[in-house]
Amino acid sequence: MRKKEIEALEALERLAVPYQGAVQADALVDRAGEATFVLIGEASHGTSEFYVERAELSKRLIMEKGFKFIAVEGDWPSCFVLNRYVKGDASAGSIAADALREFARWPTWMWANREIAAFADWLRVYNDGRAEEDKVGFYGVDLYSLWESMDEILKYLGEKDGADLEAAKRAFECFEPHGREEQQYGIAANFYGEGCEAEVVALLRKLQDKWKTARSGDREDALAAELNALAVKGAEDYYRTMIRHDAESWNVRDRHMIAALERLMAYHGPAARSIVWAHNTHVGDARATDMAEEGMVNVGQLLRETHGAEVYAIGFGTYEGRVIAGRGWGRPLEAMKVPPAQPGSLEALLHRLEPADKLLLLGDAEQVLRESPLGHRAIGVVYHPEYERGNYVPTALAERYDAFIFLDRTTALSPLAVEAAFS
Repeated sequence: MRKKEIEALEALERLAVPYQGAVQADALVDRAGEATFVLIGEASHGTSEFYVERAELSKRLIMEKGFKFIAVEGDWPSCFVLNRYVKGDASAGSIAADALREFARWPTWMWANREIAAFADWLRVYNDGRAEEDKVGFYGVDLYSLWESMDEILKYLGEKDGADLEAAKRAFECFEPHGREEQQYGIAANFYGEGCEAEVVALLRKLQDKWKTARSGDREDALAAELNALAVKGAEDYYRTMIRHDAESWNVRDRHMIAALERLMAYHGPAARSIVWAHNTHVGDARATDMAEEGMVNVGQLLRETHGAEVYAIGFGTYEGRVIAGRGWGRPLEAMKVPPAQPGSLEALLHRLEPADKLLLLGDAEQVLRESPLGHRAIGVVYHPEYERGNYVPTALAERYDAFIFLDRTTALSPLAVEAAFS
């Protein structure tokens, strides 16, 4: 081992305490519970333990600390169906699996899984009998739902009629020639000047803040119309940008998540506090990684820059196990082996320490964990275990997160719909 790795290992050993699940993580819940925004990450979108522990921590923050809603790395329309389900709306289905059928676009397993279903059922029971304004919500703040959000806006405004509906129809007609093909739209907007930005901005202006004057039973539906319009605006910008700029399209996406989160905070009032679920690459401060060198920002960085100590970021990691992912975008899901972490990485160093599962509260971390980057594994929805070396993000751990949970061996997520035989 190199000198810096030895120093980091010794610092990790002094900091780490046993992690025996969220039920016993009082110190973590108390520290996180003082924040306005608690960001809870994951090192993959397909690891069961990340989902389970994130849900258990969220339950405690909701019950003990009064957090008002969860905002996730998911699309607004499908998540809003789940939001209706957890708030007891019969139109969303009688069991969580009914609502989760709305997650029909790849990667379906990311939200349509048994771990999310169990949490949704818990949240429905928690909300039962509470006043509407006291129910805890579940919302998606991502931007991939270009066409679905347009459909939802037209459906909502079709029941209202008037100038807002005409603005929505103009925006929809602008997109219609592209046949619901995002890349086709991006190419047309970039190279042929056939973009729909003006129509989308006009639509968003029409729908913005309508929830403030809506009657009580329609307030959240009016909010949904605005957030769908925001998603259309974000998606238009994203698909137009991604044709030319990988880094900037990433920034468009994370800035959109912040804009959606800000609107949700405004809707829930000045005392609102939120929990954000997203991949580590979104919740951990980008300035503490090599993302900064690429000109990339993320949710964790942007929130810290605006809200400072009101943000508490929790990361996750694992040494080895199994994970749900695909071998290419749109390819069938597989339960893949996660090989032992690369030597010298954060996960490899933590694996050397007892006990197996650990919690690190990083407020008291030594300087070596703030200055010396360690490779930190990040697995996406597309994964090739045989090319593992490229999955590590150089990370100054104590600058990236406020706390870190390490689970030595982990298992694959449990999708509700099996798209392919597990291998």
